[in-house]
Amino acid sequence: MAIQRFYLTYNEELIKEPLIYEVGQKFEVVTNIRGASVSDHIGIVALELDGKQDQIDAAVEWIASRGVKVEPIEKNVIE
Repeated sequence: MAIQRFYLTYNEELIKEPLIYEVGQKFEVVTNIRGASVSDHIGIVALELDGKQDQIDAAVEWIASRGVKVEPIEKNVIE
């Protein structure tokens, strides 16, 4: 099992989409929102994914394919 953290940056069109919920349904990962800042124009979420590495990789690829910018967070940044 692995745990990885990412910053997700949403644009205006995606803010109301339940993408984090969908990730938890589509992939065998546990999602944990570690922090978030959302306005009418942009959303930034610190998301932790816990699961097998191949499932985390697939989840990240799916999130990015939806138009969300995904950036890894270095360890201990939000702990």
